[in-house]
Amino acid sequence: MTTAAAPVPTVAAARAPRVKSSARGRVTVNAVMVAMILYFLMPFWWLVVAATKNNDALFSTAALWFHSPGSFFDNVQQLFTYDDGEYLRWMGNTVIYAGVSGVGATAVATLAGYAFAKYRFPGRNLLFSSLLGAIMVPATALAIPTYLLLSKVALTNTMWAVILPSLLNPFGVYLVRVYVQESLPDELLEAARVDGAGEMRVLFNVALPTLKPALVTVLLFSMVGTWNNFFLPLVMLNNDKLFPLTVGLQSWYQGALIQSGANALFTLVIAGSLVAILPLIVAFLLLQRYWRGGLTVGSLK
Repeated sequence: MTTAAAPVPTVAAARAPRVKSSARGRVTVNAVMVAMILYFLMPFWWLVVAATKNNDALFSTAALWFHSPGSFFDNVQQLFTYDDGEYLRWMGNTVIYAGVSGVGATAVATLAGYAFAKYRFPGRNLLFSSLLGAIMVPATALAIPTYLLLSKVALTNTMWAVILPSLLNPFGVYLVRVYVQESLPDELLEAARVDGAGEMRVLFNVALPTLKPALVTVLLFSMVGTWNNFFLPLVMLNNDKLFPLTVGLQSWYQGALIQSGANALFTLVIAGSLVAILPLIVAFLLLQRYWRGGLTVGSLK
């Protein structure tokens, strides 16, 4: 009497549960990603939709759908002409704050990061450790001490009260240092020195062209940080002619609350918020190839 041999599982049968599990995992990951995309884009979508409504429709129509798209241009026209073009003045102030602070912070971060990466000096490790600790300190915690310091030299309620504190970017210094270590070999610098180049020429003619992705990244993040900064100018400034967009729009919002929306300021605040983020979107789209390279440096040897 013979017994039937047990069937031998095929390779396809063994792989089937694994393929199904992998497919379920991909579906789960994709679902989570879609949910996160919707979560982050929902406020922007609401802002775009709300900017197309007048003051009455803003509170009486569906929150997430358009009411009268043509109203957007009326809102923008009122935005630029309200109170003798006050919004444009705030926009100009914001451009000055972000531009000067961004360029200055990039210059400081470049010099400091290059020095930390390529020079040996007493206290180097201690200073860099202190720098890393400064990254963890929230900027709002430093606003009041900074105000007290600047008040001693009579710089409060001036543009310098916003620009000077924004020149210090610890994360930018750290990013430049990492980039210099990973992308700028010492042999290249030594070759330039052997050819007779001084330290400043080595920095400007050899190092800076190589550091372009990191510099653009620091510039972009510094400008965005200053553009979106609210608490520092709120503490430093009391002259509405010096306000950036963040503080100016907040003053309009407070005025709308006081007047219970009677002056149609809510629509101006929403339209102004939408117009204020458009330059940042354009900057990211134009410079994304640089800041992507700056952020990924150091991830691979």
